[in-house]
Amino acid sequence: MRLDPYRHVLALPGVRSLMVLALLARIPITAIGVTMTLHVAQDLHRGWGAAGLVGAALTVGTAVGGPLNGRLVDRKGLRPMLVVTTACEALFWAVAPSLSYPALLVGAFVAGVFSLPVFSVVRQSLAALVPTEQRRQAYALDSMSVELSFMAGPPVAVLLMSTLSGRVTMWSIGGCLVLAGLALFLTNPPVHAPADPAAPADDAAPVRRRDWLTPRFMAVCAAAAATTMVLAGTDLGIVAMLREAGKVQLVGGVLAAWGVYSLIGGFVYGALTRAVPLVALIGGLSLFTLPIGVVGDRWWLLFIALLPAGALCAPTLSASADLVSRLVPSAARGEAMGWHGSSLTVGLAIGSPLAGWAIDRGSPGWGFAAVGAVGLLITAVLLVLRRGSTPLDPTPTPSAPTPPEASTPTLPTASTPTLPTASTPTLPTASTPAATAAAAAASAATAAAATAPPATAATAMSAAPAAAGTNPAAPQPVAHSPAGGLPVLPSAVALPPAAALTSTE
Repeated sequence: MRLDPYRHVLALPGVRSLMVLALLARIPITAIGVTMTLHVAQDLHRGWGAAGLVGAALTVGTAVGGPLNGRLVDRKGLRPMLVVTTACEALFWAVAPSLSYPALLVGAFVAGVFSLPVFSVVRQSLAALVPTEQRRQAYALDSMSVELSFMAGPPVAVLLMSTLSGRVTMWSIGGCLVLAGLALFLTNPPVHAPADPAAPADDAAPVRRRDWLTPRFMAVCAAAAATTMVLAGTDLGIVAMLREAGKVQLVGGVLAAWGVYSLIGGFVYGALTRAVPLVALIGGLSLFTLPIGVVGDRWWLLFIALLPAGALCAPTLSASADLVSRLVPSAARGEAMGWHGSSLTVGLAIGSPLAGWAIDRGSPGWGFAAVGAVGLLITAVLLVLRRGSTPLDPTPTPSAPTPPEASTPTLPTASTPTLPTASTPTLPTASTPAATAAAAAASAATAAAATAPPATAATAMSAAPAAAGTNPAAPQPVAHSPAGGLPVLPSAVALPPAAALTSTE
C-alpha cells in the first residue's frame, strides 16, 4: 500500500479545490432525506408512509433528471445547467415549508428532476482533471468525501429540526444549495478533457448514444444500482435491529462506525498497486452483508459484523464511477455520469422497501439477507456476462513487459539480402550451375569489399556467404517461435502483447 499516488493526485491543478468544494456542497444534499421525512411526519402531521412517498417522489425525479442534466452539460457546458438547477433549488426550498402535502408531493418530483447534480458533476470533472492511470485514486478520494458528507449531513439536519424548526432547516438547506451552485458556477471546473492522451483522437467530437450505451456500460450501471441497494437495505436493517433490541440511541454510533469502515476501505483500495475488479467488489459486499443478521439480539456484535461489508462500500462505488469514466468518451461523459447517478438513486429506492418487506415478514436479520441475496444474484448475472466479454475491471490489466531491445529480431531492410525460409529448397552444391553462379557472386563481393568504404565492405562481405550458401553454420537473423518452429513473419513482430488484447480501455 502506497500513499504517494494520493499526493500526486492532490497535486494536480484544480483537484484539491474541487475536493473541498465537493465535500461542502454534498452535506446539504445528504440532509434532504431526513429533513423531508421529519417535516412531513411532524410539521404536516402525516404518517411515515406519506413521508416515504415524498422521498420516493424526490428520488424518482432525481433519477429522471440525472441523464437530462448531464446531456445539457455535454451540449451547452456546465454553467447553463447550473443556472437552471440552482434557480429551481432556490424556488423549491423557499416555498416548500408552506406547501400542502399534495403540492409538496408534486413539487418534490419536479425539484428532483431539476436538482443540483453535484455528485455527477464532480465525478465528470475528476475524469477531465485526472489522467486515466490516476483516476482510481481520485475516485477513491471522492468516495471518502461522500462518506464524510453522509456522516455530517443527517446529524446536522436532525439537530436543526429538533432545536429550531422544519421551516428554518429547509431554508438552510436551500441556502446552502444555492451557495454550492454559485461556487460551481464561479469556479467552473472542466468537464471535458480533449487533450487526454489516453482518449481517442476524436474524443471531443459529437458521440452517438449507441456508441457508448453498450451492454457493458449497462452492466456497470446495474452493479452501481446493486451497490446502493445493499447499502440502503443495510441502513434500514441496522435501525430495525437496534430498535428491536431497545437500543435506538446507538443508531448514530453504529452508522458512524459503518462509515468509518467505508472510509478505511476506500483509502486502502486507492493505495493498492493493482485494482480489484468491480464484479469481485460487489460480490464481496453482498456476500458479507447477507449474514449480518445472525447476530440477533446481541447488538454489540454489529460493530464487528459490519466491518467486512463496510470496508467494501467506498471501493465499490469508486470502482463503478472510475469504469464509467473509462468506457465513455469525454464528449458524452455528462449524460453517462447522469445515468450512473440515476442507477445509484434507483438502487437506494429499491433497497429500503426490499429490506422492509423482508423485515415485516420475518425479523430484522432478514433485511440483510434479502438485499445480500439479490446482490449476489446480480453478481452471478454479471459473471455470466463477463465470460463472453471484456472483464468489468476498473483499470486495464497491466500488459506484459516489453522484451529488451537486444532480443528483438532485426527486420529485413532494402539493403539486407533475402534470407532462406522453411520453404527454400536444398542449398545447391558445387556441382550445380547455381553453385557456379553463387561462387561468382562471392568473388564479385570480395572484389567490391576491397575497393569500397569500410561500411559498404562489411555489408558486401556479410552478403557473400548468404549468396553462396557455403556457410550454413553462420548465425542468421531469422526470428523463430519459442517452440523452435517456423520462422516468425515480420508482421508478427509488431503485434501487441497478449495482455493488451484484454485491456479494459
